[in-house]
Amino acid sequence: MNNKTVTAFAVLVVIVAGCGKTDVPGAPIAGSSAGGAPVSVTTVAAEQRDVDVQLEATGAVTALSSVDIKPLISSTITQVHFKEGQFIKAGQLLFTLDSRADETNVAKAQAQLQKDLASLADAQRQLARSKELLAQNFVSQTAVDTNQSLVDAQSAVVESDRAAIKAVQVGLSYTRIVAPNSGRAGTVNVFPGTLVQPGSPPLVTITQLDPIAVAFNLPQRNLPDALQSLRSGGGRVTAVLPEGRGTLTGKLAFVDNSVDANSGTVRVKAAFDNKNEVLWPGAFVGVRLVVQTLKNAIVVPQAAIVQGARGRVVFVVEPGNRAVARQVELVNASGTDAVVTGLRAGERVVLDGRQNLRTGSPVIERPAEGASGAGSGRPGASAAGSVASR
Repeated sequence: MNNKTVTAFAVLVVIVAGCGKTDVPGAPIAGSSAGGAPVSVTTVAAEQRDVDVQLEATGAVTALSSVDIKPLISSTITQVHFKEGQFIKAGQLLFTLDSRADETNVAKAQAQLQKDLASLADAQRQLARSKELLAQNFVSQTAVDTNQSLVDAQSAVVESDRAAIKAVQVGLSYTRIVAPNSGRAGTVNVFPGTLVQPGSPPLVTITQLDPIAVAFNLPQRNLPDALQSLRSGGGRVTAVLPEGRGTLTGKLAFVDNSVDANSGTVRVKAAFDNKNEVLWPGAFVGVRLVVQTLKNAIVVPQAAIVQGARGRVVFVVEPGNRAVARQVELVNASGTDAVVTGLRAGERVVLDGRQNLRTGSPVIERPAEGASGAGSGRPGASAAGSVASR
């Protein structure tokens, strides 16, 4: 065998040896899985807890009731009985209009009633006398019938007078404008002496602030979830106030009866108690609608999941401080948390240092800075998004 043949054989051996190496995630590295230097990692424990599946959107605060107050007659404002921004109770007197003409009409109608009542009484006396005379054969039946007709006609006149009084009293009632609902008064646009008419701009707007609603749009694909939540009594909805001012919890109260063909979304509303008036009509807030609760779910940080050619895996530290790749299925994800299957509660999942691991790699755990479990979430914390398997 000459020198060239020996050289070619050596090159072939090197190539074959190189082909034996693999770079598949999770496969052991030659010389490292059994006797390589330990890899420094941080771990978190897989948690088991209930996780809320939420839909997120941006909503606009809207009043459940907002009424524009307008006069029903043309008249002049004589008195305003409240102040701008005041809380108004239903039935409270708001404005008084000039009522002199209507009061005069009522008095005139009542006087006419008294006159016609007197005529009715006289006709009834004549009827009674004619009946007595008929019994004594001094008058004919025709005279009695005539007096009876007079009584009937006068009774109809009296009823007409009473109806006329009710009509003018209705007109008189329009001179006192009362609140149809409770709420907060807006800007007052009139003052004593202002002439108002039915077609004039609103005198004031009364807006109900407690309870209050938040309206938002959901994609068409989430309509079944919203309807199911509404049928079950209204799913829990959280309003996230801007600038970190806290949250409010309410219930889903309304799902529109059609999908917007232009946007492919459906309009929904949630109702909130608003005693402290932290929600104000026209403001924008973040909205989270709980559509499902995953019971006893296994939760790990999303950062611990490695996406490989064969799916998602996490590295679990087993007894003996060796890392093992475990294939998992993603059920739900939001923020830093992920709900997965394929793990058991309490298993130690590698968070930092996973990029240097293969199955069987020895590890040394180091303390994690500020780590306190999967996603650092408290038990029962919510996870937004949609179920990945749907």
